[in-house]
Amino acid sequence: MTPTFNQIHSRFKFNGNSFNHMQLKNIGYSLVKDGVAFEKTIGDFLVDWLDGKDFVLVQTSGSTGQPKIIKLSKQAMVNSAMATAKYLDLKPGDTALHCLPSQYIAGKMMLVRAMVLGLEIDIVEPTSQPVFDNHKEYRFCAMLPMQLESTKDHINHIDILIVGGSPVSKTLASDTQKLQTNIFATYGMTETVTHIALKAINNGVEKSFFETLPDVTISQDKRGCLVIKAPKVTTETIVTNDIVKLYSTTSFEWLGRFDNVINSGGLKLFPEQIEDHLKEKIQSQFFIASEPNETLGQQLILILEADNNTIDDSVFEGLGKFQIPKAIYAVPQFVMTGSGKIQRKKTLEKIM
Repeated sequence: MTPTFNQIHSRFKFNGNSFNHMQLKNIGYSLVKDGVAFEKTIGDFLVDWLDGKDFVLVQTSGSTGQPKIIKLSKQAMVNSAMATAKYLDLKPGDTALHCLPSQYIAGKMMLVRAMVLGLEIDIVEPTSQPVFDNHKEYRFCAMLPMQLESTKDHINHIDILIVGGSPVSKTLASDTQKLQTNIFATYGMTETVTHIALKAINNGVEKSFFETLPDVTISQDKRGCLVIKAPKVTTETIVTNDIVKLYSTTSFEWLGRFDNVINSGGLKLFPEQIEDHLKEKIQSQFFIASEPNETLGQQLILILEADNNTIDDSVFEGLGKFQIPKAIYAVPQFVMTGSGKIQRKKTLEKIM
């Protein structure tokens, strides 16, 4: 039986302590009033979750457009938590580590999972290199790729780790192959109440495709973009701008963003795939984009977060002829979202 959003599981613990509905609401008020910045956002969400309304307002990240506030059903968030629990076999009393920013959906959902599933959750500051007890055994945790990169040598005490917010690079996936932790990349968005699909990336079971959570089915539109039906988390069919290779109605490979695809000389080039190849060779932040070209229509360019555009040609070894940038530009500082993602269009405006 699926729990309702106004129930707090009897096994739920917050930083080692048990709370009922009213006590937890008071903790929320206390964090809002006296907590440090990251604790205030947790307090804000706890107060909103426990206010008796059947929805919460959540801000999207703004990585592909202007950030916006959307209304999410609390019961949909409960259903999402239950689907994750079923896929990963999470049980009441399991321990969880929360190190994500709680103003965004991924961080909010860590709290929802704990309250709904009866997890014993410990909260730490959501920095790029989170500090936590690396001797305590944790059953479950969620991180951003940069957090996994900075802590990968200290997470063998975490049983299951989901990673999202941006794609996991081939290099990072390779670095995690021998870890005891079972690591899954996630696919999702605020509109789908965080992830709707997971992909194992280590322990010799790396897959090129994502598998959807229970009760989620997928298809493609005429552009080759992913279409999602997840009736337990949204009544709407979600048409994405993510180009995918479909394996079945429940599995797919992510290729890149439709709005980022570059048509150069009749060839479709996916910036995300080229970026994945270059991540291990370029130390600064960068991304692949395009500019008009009379012959090719569009030509590939590389944007560096740097003071100059000098780069060794050897970094492009292994790329196909048409995947090598025709021009390189430097920007002292990229325009970023609040959740740490590059705003490509706004950064390009600095150059163009």
